[in-house]
Amino acid sequence: MPDLEHLDLLIIGSGSGNSLVTPDFAGKRVGVVERGVFGGTCLNVGCIPTKMFSYTADIAGTIADSRRFGVDATLDGVRWRDIRDRIFGRIDPISAAGRDYRINGPGTTAYLGDARFVGERRVRIELNDGGAAEVEADQVVIATGAHAQVPGVVRDSDVMWHTSDTIMRIDELPARLLVLGGGYIAAEFAHVFGALGSRVTLAVRGPRLLRHLDAQIAEHFTHVARGQWDVRLGTVIEQLRPGGADAPIHATLSDGSEVEADALLVAAGRAPNTANLGCDDAGVRLHPDGRVVVDEYGRTTAEGVWALGDVSSPYQLKHVANHEARVVAHNLAHPGDLRAFDHRFVPAAVFSRPQVATVGATRQELQAAGVEYREYTQRYADVAYGWAMEDREGICTVLADPRDGSLLAAHLVGHDASSLIQPLIQAMSFGQRWADVARGQYWIHPALAEVVENALLGLGTD
Repeated sequence: MPDLEHLDLLIIGSGSGNSLVTPDFAGKRVGVVERGVFGGTCLNVGCIPTKMFSYTADIAGTIADSRRFGVDATLDGVRWRDIRDRIFGRIDPISAAGRDYRINGPGTTAYLGDARFVGERRVRIELNDGGAAEVEADQVVIATGAHAQVPGVVRDSDVMWHTSDTIMRIDELPARLLVLGGGYIAAEFAHVFGALGSRVTLAVRGPRLLRHLDAQIAEHFTHVARGQWDVRLGTVIEQLRPGGADAPIHATLSDGSEVEADALLVAAGRAPNTANLGCDDAGVRLHPDGRVVVDEYGRTTAEGVWALGDVSSPYQLKHVANHEARVVAHNLAHPGDLRAFDHRFVPAAVFSRPQVATVGATRQELQAAGVEYREYTQRYADVAYGWAMEDREGICTVLADPRDGSLLAAHLVGHDASSLIQPLIQAMSFGQRWADVARGQYWIHPALAEVVENALLGLGTD
């Protein structure tokens, strides 16, 4: 039995939880547990590398689309390993430096291994080197993130498969990629591999891609996507079997068709990392989906135990995890002045082709709640910069409350949607009326931001 160590603060997870080591804990005993690479999902297998791949795919897509602008350009080739190595050549050293700092830097003790609660604020860590440590802390923060879910039909098969954790590090660009799933991970990797030269097939269980979004927006994106990739809606994989060198993967789909592929990406969602955490022994209650139950301050049902990020939040988004980390960091050090999470206007974006960005309620949610709203959709094609781009698919939809002039939601599909939505997020966050935002400032002409201006004006200025 290892000796019991006592800490002021123990953080389980090195993603957004790593930022909890603030100057408020100078001189305190702080421990950080990490079983794998430092930096969490975003740095290593999520937001940052995927967007670096997406940007590269955007460049390739621009070349392929240049002919209609009178530019005769061809994509002569894609050096997949160079693309991969450029990306991880930047990311891996950052992760390694974070690990080294926690091990050798001041103010923290790093525990490299798997943590499990064995009592109230008491954690046993099975160390990667074969040893063990047992820690008791005044306060514990659960920030263990989430992992990719893999359906049994894939897990129990004899074929090699990938998740978003592994697909970006493969050695060769697959000629044919089969993607299981229709959410944001599937849409982003379909763009990456499709633009770089793979023939992409998506097996999508639901009636549309991105079905968690506003239905009209999801339908619009699905229509555009079907012009780029082989999208099989209402379809699941019923059987997987290995093939030969010419087709390593054979899949039988529920529509009766057969698909041959060189690689399989499973993008069937992510689940919180709580299964082996021993939450029952700590008095930490879980939601039915495995997320840790927290209140508006980040407190769990166990005294002195907090949680943040994908392990507890309904939003699996890095900017939400960072916000929650800032709140929890304050609350840990100022128990008499607790701050609450602000989840009123949480935006999200999908970096596919085209981009999708959204904030606020969907039309379906407003209708179900009986909320009166006004809406307007502005096409990119009807503003000057949209003409320059020969845009055929971009739209900006705004939903507003006609009683007080406030914005209720914004949903964009198109070029730079992830950036264009920001003034609408700001307007919602600071309670600005749509008419004031539209008419109370200059909008640069003929910048693409006029899409947002005209959408707001379309709501009316009364």
